[in-house]
Amino acid sequence: MTPRIAIIGAGFGGLCMAIRLEKAGITSYAVFEKAEAVGGTWRDNSYPGAGCDIPSHLYSYSFEKYASWTRRYPGQPEILGYLEHCADKYDVRRKIRFATEVTDAAFDGAGWRVTSRETGTAGASRTEQYDVVVAAVGQLNRPHMPEIEGMGDFEGVAFHSARWDHGHDLSGRRVAVIGTGSSAAQFIPKVAERAGHLTVFQRTPNWVIPKPDAEFTPFVQSALHFVPGLQRAYREWIYRYAEGTLYPALAGGWSTQLLKKRALAHLHTQVADPGLRAKLTPDYPPGCKRVVIDSRFYPALTRPNVDVVTDRITRITPKGVETGSGLHEVDTIVYGTGFLSTEFLAPIDLTGRDGRKLHEQWKDGAEAYLGIAVPGFPNLFLLYGPNTNLGHNSIVFMLECQVDHIMRCLPYLVSRGPMEVRPQVMAAWTEQLERAMERMVWGNGCRSWYKTAGGRVTNNWPGPTPLYKRLTSRSPGPMYKYG
Repeated sequence: MTPRIAIIGAGFGGLCMAIRLEKAGITSYAVFEKAEAVGGTWRDNSYPGAGCDIPSHLYSYSFEKYASWTRRYPGQPEILGYLEHCADKYDVRRKIRFATEVTDAAFDGAGWRVTSRETGTAGASRTEQYDVVVAAVGQLNRPHMPEIEGMGDFEGVAFHSARWDHGHDLSGRRVAVIGTGSSAAQFIPKVAERAGHLTVFQRTPNWVIPKPDAEFTPFVQSALHFVPGLQRAYREWIYRYAEGTLYPALAGGWSTQLLKKRALAHLHTQVADPGLRAKLTPDYPPGCKRVVIDSRFYPALTRPNVDVVTDRITRITPKGVETGSGLHEVDTIVYGTGFLSTEFLAPIDLTGRDGRKLHEQWKDGAEAYLGIAVPGFPNLFLLYGPNTNLGHNSIVFMLECQVDHIMRCLPYLVSRGPMEVRPQVMAAWTEQLERAMERMVWGNGCRSWYKTAGGRVTNNWPGPTPLYKRLTSRSPGPMYKYG
């Protein structure tokens, strides 16, 4: 028997799963993609300056190295182009149902009834039977809009950075940006160049370190392409540097103070004004929130047409943004307020064994064994699930580990029937995570997208990535129950 597999999402995770199935000769799968193109978050986030803070030669599949990267750190168009290249090279587009969203999936004792419909319509739905569901919707797929009084009253143009209005010309306009996280740090310099005046509303400053970006010369590109082993060695060096230097900084290790000193030196070098510098100095340890890696952010904030406001926003009025210090009149509001990152798999309605609902089971925070398997939901596997995000290395590495684990599971569910993680295995996993989380910087009082409203860290992996690879490479047989 060859299992029928439904993959939800055609970003890095979904494409990786599809490609691995193709490589194994398994073609009985379908990919459901709500949009009309592949790419996931790199399709949706097309704001000016969008890019990745992981080096390009590491932010790619290990099985599809790419010597044609033009920069050390890839921009959004180049990442999207890479994913399109992979979809074409491995011929998985033919299996993708574009503009089709999965609305619900229910386990019926033998497999999954998956219901889908055309994206954005209330048209007729279609229900099909699958043996396995692989949810590859990720953590950064649904924009978070803040709850601010009067948002609907604004008379100008307003949009979230993940839904950038490219038809709206910002030239000469009075623009407000709400938020100063990683996305905002990338588009603020671009907006500042065009806007007549830019007001940046910051709730909490971020630690910022410089991005050592540069173009790859044709000579370097040729060397990486033609010199045997060079690209592999370069990729391995980047990976080991991240594990050896950046991970200890998040785990209270030797490089914690080094990271802080580097960030403060960057701030003092790029921001001369003491008042502005004070506004931009965090009062929490580096890494508690995601560290911003950017060399253009601070200079943009020092421009004469840019103001940084740290007063609390009280409401949005028809004419602008009101704070305790008064009304800031603007023509355009850009929300750089992140994503609903802790609402995993929403808004898909998932029903497991005995009618249990996943959103109810996760009401106090999402959890899954290895971030992949959920008790009570047989043959459901997650990619980029709970506690698999990284603050120091490439998520593509984690995705490949997860896909490898799922591929190891397939022979078991074919021969033994539906499989779900054992309760005692899940309990031990949760305890292990909680112990590991105690040494990490994320619990040190700051608010971040890593945490639920109750303060539980549900997004990040608290260990080194080689450990995660070892855990996902084990035989899954004893960890699951069957039937």
